[in-house]
Amino acid sequence: MRWFEDGRLRFAVGIEDTFIPQEYPGRRRLDEYELTQHYHLWHEDLGLAAATGAEMIRWGIPWHLLEPEPGRFRWDWLDRVVDRLAELGLTCVVDLMHYGTPTWLDNQFLNAGYPDRVAEYATRVAERYRGRLHVWTPLNEPTINAVYCGENGTWPPGLTGHDGFVKLAMAIARGIVATQRGIAEVQPEASFVHVEASFRYEGEWFPFDLALMRERRYLIMDLVTGRVDEEHPLHGYLREHGVDDAQLAALREDAVTPDVVGVNYYPAFTTARFEPGSARPVPVEAGTAGLEEVLRDFAARYGRPVFLTETSRAGTPEQRAEWLRDGIALVHRLRREGVPVVGYTWWPLFALVDWLYRESTDPVGRWLVPMGLYDLEPDGAGVLRRVPTAAVEECRRLMRAPDGG
Repeated sequence: MRWFEDGRLRFAVGIEDTFIPQEYPGRRRLDEYELTQHYHLWHEDLGLAAATGAEMIRWGIPWHLLEPEPGRFRWDWLDRVVDRLAELGLTCVVDLMHYGTPTWLDNQFLNAGYPDRVAEYATRVAERYRGRLHVWTPLNEPTINAVYCGENGTWPPGLTGHDGFVKLAMAIARGIVATQRGIAEVQPEASFVHVEASFRYEGEWFPFDLALMRERRYLIMDLVTGRVDEEHPLHGYLREHGVDDAQLAALREDAVTPDVVGVNYYPAFTTARFEPGSARPVPVEAGTAGLEEVLRDFAARYGRPVFLTETSRAGTPEQRAEWLRDGIALVHRLRREGVPVVGYTWWPLFALVDWLYRESTDPVGRWLVPMGLYDLEPDGAGVLRRVPTAAVEECRRLMRAPDGG
């Protein structure tokens, strides 16, 4: 019996691992491990993760550092990390791609060799750590990738509009498929957690086609799982932006299926509304009602177990502890009602750096967002101390309680 089939609810924590190593005028490198000093404090950080009571951790590999030149891998640091995970008894859900490609891969996701390159990297990792790492996320939040890299022009390769979104979506889908197939060849016992962001919209006015946007949140996972044919609601949208039926047929023939569908949800961020005439989203507090909706929707659409792979909220430690209680209580209720929720993840373990850091010149302290179980505080000597909050002990209590109470 595989880990997601034994009927248990597993608890995890995650360490924010967004990597955008490319630098341009007005755009700094964004490497969360560097900015939060995880590269230096990783040994301590992994110990703090285990101390929460979690048995799993979502942790990402910085591909741009592991493979600094095409085909040349530097394993020394990653070897030590994997040793530490084994020492602590933490099962790692490996984030192989959490945004960002190596700087040597020109045009990033649109490079003609991207699917093969990312699959080769993933396969090399799976070969080296077979028996030690066995749960894989090929690429975190593919839709956010396609939006930031292909629609908004915020991250490289900086495309814009629906045409750019579709180009990125197709490239990312091919990379996910190649990654899962490559790992499965060298590690047949592997399991795969495909992780997608959830998007919700409220209100009466929208600066876009609401039906299109609601369906688009599933598009890349539908492409990966071979669901996009002439009957798919977005078939015409893809054709309009240059995708032909031969490309879709190739994805259907090569389709892969996740063992578990990961869903990322933030109660005060995932849901948005728009003021009439404005294209700027206004975050809406949606609480557990929004979380229940997205977990039910993803479970029903894909017929797979679901894992809440990211959730938290910014605010005081008491507000964070309250969301822990509310979210975990909901997960237990859904499980009692037959929704196959197999995991819950508090993300991030400690404060993260807002992505807007990349577009500013302000010091990193200006962009720290207190969303973690631990806060980050400068110690006066340049070190960001990991300071436990009241949410840490509440997390330990809830992860030990059999029913979330």
